[in-house]
Amino acid sequence: MTGMSEDAKRLLNEPEYAVLATVEPDGRPQLSVVWIARDHEDVLVSTVRGRRKERNLRRDARATLLVYPADNPQEYLEVRGAVSIEDDPSGSLIQALSQKYTGEPFTEDEGTDHERVIVRLRPEHVVHRRGS
Repeated sequence: MTGMSEDAKRLLNEPEYAVLATVEPDGRPQLSVVWIARDHEDVLVSTVRGRRKERNLRRDARATLLVYPADNPQEYLEVRGAVSIEDDPSGSLIQALSQKYTGEPFTEDEGTDHERVIVRLRPEHVVHRRGS
């Protein structure tokens, strides 16, 4: 695994949106804008079981994540690697992410049969370009 700089970790800790790329069954890329968290060097994403990105990642665990700060889009962090998927029945990650990004509890799952999972991206290749 490629080590991640402290500046890259800082960027992952900020409430910056990221783009997660997965591989469709026909090989084309599929992109999703996501909220992210960091657990050491792993990047965490919350999603719902059965969504396209979750189905793609169960079939092909390769993923790429791109983060670029809204106030300095010339800076970016690319993280490539394989993912694992963990059940999150209490929705603990989506609640933490909602607090990080909105300062409010996440309520969009209320009244649904959504089953939350955590996508854990383990970095195999990291590129961090510092912007101006």
